[in-house]
Amino acid sequence: NIQKQRIQNMIENSNFTKIKKVLCAIGRSGYIDRDLQAIKNGAEQNGFIYIGNPVLPGFKKIDEPGTIISIILQLEDGQTAFGDCVDVIFAGAAGRDKIFNAEDHIDYIIKEISPKLVGRQLNNFRYLAYEFDKDKNIHTAIRYGVTQALLHAVSLSLNCTMAEVISSEYKINTVKKLIPILASCNRDDFMQLDRMIIKKVDLLPHASFTNVNKHIGLKDEKLINYAKTIVNRIKEIGEKEYKPKIHLDVYGTLGELFKMDFDLISDYLGELQKTTFPYDLLIESPIIAKNQQEQILGFKKIKELLNKKGLKVSLIVDEWCNTFNDIKLFTDEKASDYIQIKTPDLGGVKNTIEAIFYCKKNGMKVCLGGTANETDQSSRITSHIALACNPDFLLSKPGLGGDE
Repeated sequence: NIQKQRIQNMIENSNFTKIKKVLCAIGRSGYIDRDLQAIKNGAEQNGFIYIGNPVLPGFKKIDEPGTIISIILQLEDGQTAFGDCVDVIFAGAAGRDKIFNAEDHIDYIIKEISPKLVGRQLNNFRYLAYEFDKDKNIHTAIRYGVTQALLHAVSLSLNCTMAEVISSEYKINTVKKLIPILASCNRDDFMQLDRMIIKKVDLLPHASFTNVNKHIGLKDEKLINYAKTIVNRIKEIGEKEYKPKIHLDVYGTLGELFKMDFDLISDYLGELQKTTFPYDLLIESPIIAKNQQEQILGFKKIKELLNKKGLKVSLIVDEWCNTFNDIKLFTDEKASDYIQIKTPDLGGVKNTIEAIFYCKKNGMKVCLGGTANETDQSSRITSHIALACNPDFLLSKPGLGGDE
């Protein structure tokens, strides 16, 4: 109540500033863009990159450096707010907007969006965010960056944090406890895994398993052995009371290996659970179906079989669950245990905020995620959203550095 009253006093006593000028700058993201379909089709790996022709629209190569556009708002009171337009690593896959190439979009932002921002009074984030997110034909990355900048600007105008802006406008309390973090680690960097263990991160390692032969094993042995390594290192170097959850993102490879036989997939997840015991196991994207409806039905069937067999494995859905409407659909269908709310895929950050509320209200657990392909600013703003909205856990980003 004290917090709410403080913010209300700020609102009542503020001389709201306005946006004086908009600047745009192209930069690099925290990671890269990758053509997932080309990789699934068998592109040959050469070191970090893949060799071959891209498949998905907009890609010039299978691996491309991620590009961003910073939307910089100069305010009349001399302060500066900004947000970053970014896309996800596997852009264009499973219903997402195609790869975001900054050079293709910066002129549009300067000519079409910037003039609409200049002169706006910064007293209500939700109203502004709705206006600049309502045209769904605009690339999600642009809507994401513009609304980040607006949230930052309103917080500067009110002289409070972004979390407090959300708290005030949605009439909720900011959290009073630490939010668990999933440390997103490089699959092949076991030194990094050790550092995450001694830092006692809440969930680890994510790790990205995208290729059946190389990462899962044609006899399913490679992922099992990887999981054994994680468990052994936790027991060997972790403190006695340290009990992290083990999270593995398998990018649909189990569906590929077992040819979408859900009974075999659930049996395999049972073996994986035995391997990771006594730690809780979360599996993200065990399947990536051809379309959204098949994805929902597949997840529901795997979840049903796990429950029937008494297997304690939590499923996380990502692909085909991109927009706020998608999230509502998967939640209403109770198709998963968790939804990864992948922030850039929702466009405006207002959608992320309201998606968290919808999931929590309807019994769906939330990973407030995103992508390694983000920036320090977009990640910082996601953290403010987490402090206001209280997801079950938060993804570390940008990059796959873990430490950073």
